[in-house]
Amino acid sequence: MKILKRILLLLAVLLILTVIYNYPKLNMLSGYSAKNMASSVFLAERSLELTDTTDNNFSPVNLASDKVDKERKVAISSAFGLLTRKAIYREGLGVVLMLDESDATAPYLVPKRTKPVNNTPFPYGNAPQKDTVFANVDYKKLEKALNYLFEEKNQTRAGIVIYKNQIIAERYADRFDKNSKLLGWSMTKSITGTIFGILQSQGKLNVQDKAPIKSWQNDDRKNITIHNLLQMNSGLAWDENYEEISDATRMLFLERNMAKEQEKKQLVGKPNQTWNYSSGTTNLLSGILRSQFKTHQEYLDFWYTNLIDKIGMNSMTVETDLDGNYVGSSYAWATARDWAKFGLLYLRRGNWNGEQLFSNNWVDYVTTPTPTSNGIYGAQFWLNAGKQFKDVPKNMFFADGFQGQRVYILPNEEMVIVRFGLTGFDENKFLSELIKSIN
Repeated sequence: MKILKRILLLLAVLLILTVIYNYPKLNMLSGYSAKNMASSVFLAERSLELTDTTDNNFSPVNLASDKVDKERKVAISSAFGLLTRKAIYREGLGVVLMLDESDATAPYLVPKRTKPVNNTPFPYGNAPQKDTVFANVDYKKLEKALNYLFEEKNQTRAGIVIYKNQIIAERYADRFDKNSKLLGWSMTKSITGTIFGILQSQGKLNVQDKAPIKSWQNDDRKNITIHNLLQMNSGLAWDENYEEISDATRMLFLERNMAKEQEKKQLVGKPNQTWNYSSGTTNLLSGILRSQFKTHQEYLDFWYTNLIDKIGMNSMTVETDLDGNYVGSSYAWATARDWAKFGLLYLRRGNWNGEQLFSNNWVDYVTTPTPTSNGIYGAQFWLNAGKQFKDVPKNMFFADGFQGQRVYILPNEEMVIVRFGLTGFDENKFLSELIKSIN
């Protein structure tokens, strides 16, 4: 009997220690589930059931149980009943993960939006495009490439191929269509970087200037430039790990002001000599953008009036943190067609229907490889300069997001290719097959 009691006591102690050790992870688990659920239901207008069985169905997030309060527009996720997180939808701003009950009633500003243009054909408006058949396009090869992309193992939700401003192929998975809003994850970084290009072209900042961070002025961090931050080459410490509690997960699920997390970090390398991919850096850049405007309302409006709504990405919402900073690292939602418009803006080197939104040489800037990145990264865009995709031109560049969200820009072929899904895929095979369809 004594032995049994000792065994039970030991098991109880082990259980308690396990809970204590994993409790912080439960915070991340339930936080991810609540945030993703609320955005999916209230912003993308999907059902709880669809979200639970697709977006939130991977380990360990699938261990959380979710509920949705449609009246209050709140999603509630619980990890084994031990820890509960809530996320609330704010019209115009998307979803924020609550840290306190008072966050549910806190006042907030929203960006001013322009109404979509519906009477102009795609891509400059949202009306149907003019039917065009290109004699040099092999549509059978095009179909073959799309068939591969939509094989069951690839879990693709949306695929669009644009050639010379025209959609030449478009396909969606069941329960998705051209009106479905899709999360770009880290493709949002390319949106954030573009705001700097627009401000620079307007003469309102210079990316070669030192980063305007007061807390850095008394140490070596004062030498970090905005350019270094755009290239993820500041030398600052950062742990971009989503499997464990890390800088990235603490920022996304526990911080009220996500722009501050990278600011706190010390140098572990030298600026312009230490490439390190960091979502914290992009959110710090969002904070720097906020400092360029006299009012918070101007900051909120600028992203839409000078880029997003300007090129007709009217379905897009860039979500904010609790302090009202755009989460420039991760949280932009839009239809696949609207994401394609962003790619076309870069294919046309900043010119949108005759208006130059950013300078022609900004494209050269963002596609210049970052030192020590082995040719895979520029300024908030990913590159093929290092030929990671061996059968694809070196000057192809792209916006890249978690689970294989992509907007590829291929200047040689005059193509923009958009893909959304839930898993990675053989990108070299897909892209090279598409290129072969253009004779």
